[in-house]
Amino acid sequence: MDFAPDAITADTTARARDFLDQHLIPAEPVLAAEVESTPGDWTLRPVIRSLQNEARSRGLWNLFLPPGPHGHGGGLTNLQYAPVAELSGRSPRLAPPAMNCAAPDTGNMELLAHFGTAEQRERWLRPLLEARIRSAFCMTEPDTASSDASQIGTRIRREGGEYVISGRKWFATGAMNPDCELLIVMGKTDPEAPRHRQQSMVLVPRGTPGVRVVRPLTVLGYDDRDHGGHAEVDFDEVRIPADALLGGEGEGFAIAQARLGPGRIHHCMRALGMAERALDLVRERACERVAFGGPLAEKGVVRSWAADSRIEIESLRLLVFKTAWLMDTVGNRRAMTEIQAIKIAVPRAVQRILDHAIQLFGAAGLTDDRPLAEMFAAARAMRLADGPDEVHLAALGKAELRPRP
Repeated sequence: MDFAPDAITADTTARARDFLDQHLIPAEPVLAAEVESTPGDWTLRPVIRSLQNEARSRGLWNLFLPPGPHGHGGGLTNLQYAPVAELSGRSPRLAPPAMNCAAPDTGNMELLAHFGTAEQRERWLRPLLEARIRSAFCMTEPDTASSDASQIGTRIRREGGEYVISGRKWFATGAMNPDCELLIVMGKTDPEAPRHRQQSMVLVPRGTPGVRVVRPLTVLGYDDRDHGGHAEVDFDEVRIPADALLGGEGEGFAIAQARLGPGRIHHCMRALGMAERALDLVRERACERVAFGGPLAEKGVVRSWAADSRIEIESLRLLVFKTAWLMDTVGNRRAMTEIQAIKIAVPRAVQRILDHAIQLFGAAGLTDDRPLAEMFAAARAMRLADGPDEVHLAALGKAELRPRP
């Protein structure tokens, strides 16, 4: 077994690390100040726009989208992208949008690249790749158990040359940003069809009559204002042309699964970066903070936390790498067992690591003086985003208990 990265991975990772150390980490207090000084503003802040220019000049742009027959992928394979995405997780508020690798735009761009028509790609994918617009993915609903996507209540009915959308979505990430021009909406086009053939996806310009952004939502008190927030969105008899359908009627469920596979591994890659950043902060704090006659680094419980954290990070990184390799070599469907495994294990482990880091910092760990509390909120949210733990555990357990051939 050869664990050495290839030349492209080594070079890109080195450039990403340099960008992180020289520009992203130093810019974090700048972003915090810009957000603080502009209440009510949901746009990308000037510091992010500046960092985007720097990322472009360094060739750190759209790296999440592998080359493909659609002709728009100029990025890396999943395995090559994994260590770069992990680095971006060390500065989760700045690095992903700076490199145009932030959710939900990444997943939406993948959908457009793989399922969009030439006209749809030209209208929506190109400006997203250039970061001229933002987008949102509208799947989760407040009034249905969205862990079971087949229950989605939003209706998309055909009337002549149009589709008419009625329903309500929430946690549409990025939709508070006025630059969000595209909403990808999942709803039912045929409630009488087989369970997984009832849903379709449509491309809805945000300014379409009947689209109303109801309110911003928070995650454990954080509003994600610097990225465009999370919105509740109402669709009241929204009319769009029939050519706004993404893929074919009845393909929405399958398309959603295709989108969520890469999304899940990207979340896990970045989460490992958050854990590494937390461990760096723990190391500094433990060595400099003195209590009960000596540095915290000399206390047995702190050493146990550090050791457990290192074991979990290294173990899960290897599983993420294996998953990425499988996605590259045999496809997302055949890598589903590993995708489910990392989606369960990584957020859980990172949440534990961040919890110990917060405990070590005491009251300071609960404040915004350190990134730990916000990272903890993100890790906790990951156990619900793209499917809750219980759904993945059930599916993984079912697959594991099937009789072996």
